[in-house]
Amino acid sequence: MAAAALAMAEQVVAELRVRCETPPSMLREVAVEMAREMGAGLEKDGGSRVKMLLSYVDKLPTGREEGLFYGLDLGGTNFRVLKVQLGGNAKHVVDRDSREVGIPPHLMSGSSSELFGFIASELAKFVDDDEKCANISNGKKREIGFTFSFPVKQRSVASGTLVKWTKAFSINDAVGEDVVAELQTAMEKQGLDMHVAALINDAVGTLAGARYYDKDVVAGVIFGTGTNAAYVEKANAIPKWEGELPHSGDMVINMEWGNFFSSHLPITEYDQELDKESLNPGEQIYEKLTSGMYLGEIVRRVLLKISLQSAIFGDIDHTKLQTHFLLRTPHISAMHHDETSDLKIVAENFEQNLEITGTSLEARKLVVEICDIVATRAARLAAAGLAGILMKIGRDHSVEDQRSVIAIDGGLFEHYTKFRRCLETTLGELLGDEASKAVAIKHADDGSGIGAALIAASQSQYKNDLVAVKHADDGSGVKYAEDKRADDGSEIGAALIAASQSQ
Repeated sequence: MAAAALAMAEQVVAELRVRCETPPSMLREVAVEMAREMGAGLEKDGGSRVKMLLSYVDKLPTGREEGLFYGLDLGGTNFRVLKVQLGGNAKHVVDRDSREVGIPPHLMSGSSSELFGFIASELAKFVDDDEKCANISNGKKREIGFTFSFPVKQRSVASGTLVKWTKAFSINDAVGEDVVAELQTAMEKQGLDMHVAALINDAVGTLAGARYYDKDVVAGVIFGTGTNAAYVEKANAIPKWEGELPHSGDMVINMEWGNFFSSHLPITEYDQELDKESLNPGEQIYEKLTSGMYLGEIVRRVLLKISLQSAIFGDIDHTKLQTHFLLRTPHISAMHHDETSDLKIVAENFEQNLEITGTSLEARKLVVEICDIVATRAARLAAAGLAGILMKIGRDHSVEDQRSVIAIDGGLFEHYTKFRRCLETTLGELLGDEASKAVAIKHADDGSGIGAALIAASQSQYKNDLVAVKHADDGSGVKYAEDKRADDGSEIGAALIAASQSQ
């Protein structure tokens, strides 16, 4: 019976591997379609699933910004408030402090006033604590650059209406409303004397925060709970741009690439079921294949099918295994990176998260293989997306003295080592030896929080006291395997953007 169960389980895994294959020819087709959809999204009619939203950020940080800035970044199950002191060319970030706050689940599907009221109250606490040791005021209003990591249609650098929620948020009365006005109203109710000077998302902030240190950064990308990308486009290559071209000649585009779809994407029955049962069926397909919110859930669905068909895990109660999103991506990362001879970490995860004990070594090996298949597909499709961006801006081939840096932030990229290494290797594979020598992937340690604050600073009437808002990428509370660096990425970028836009 055990041999028959193992054979049946191995057949399911073999079929999964075939359905998830991502040969270079397929990935190149995906990259070409990504570049094509980017171009279509920039047209006046915007006939693309990739929205290619104008950020109204036309100049990026230079490293010369100075002053005290605050940051606030919202985009997932946690948000983070932060304070940075910028010292100009010689010193860059002199000092910083931050506080991370979890969002109660009921606020993620409640009302707009409840969510923004909670955020403003926590921001008020942070600022109040800071005031005890800060020398600010002089009658000046603090200014805030707001990192908001959901699709927004912007009308200026400091205003934008919510297009739709993604990830686990579903607050109907906020859709179509100006999120800056919502935050401004909530802050006023808290007695916070602040002005929102810049609105960006985490990808734009990651781009700006990385550009602060490296002028060759051309794109900022998030691979965390969700995924998105922003890049620098020539303003004269944007047909839907109206009005005078910016003096810089550039415009940062917020791609919202999570909604990308291609017939070449390797989609399995598990992906189809997940999509059908999701809050947004038929949407965010690329995100559902490549981001941290979904990888653990895909693995859970495969494990459930194997268990029901083969009983490889024994005569178990399937209640836990049938619970949606019980397995998180940090769990599959831990199992995927298990190098113990008896796969002890896999066994511990099954016992702690699924209440399944006494698994055989053969069964645990299959679990690791499933994690590998799902994570490898995600990483290779992620690399194809990056190749598509480089293709669109003409950076996918070797040019003398031209260096292109892609800054990436997010818990999935930072902590899931095998995902990160596979992504990097695959991008090199797609670009070829010569072109890949001029392309670098950089982990954005100081990402979107500082970026937003710098952009707000360039709009500031004081050129001085500034603020921005950041979301901590994964709210699972579970550590990823191997890589233990702190995830302080996007909130710093928010602060930097605030500074660069100061009036």
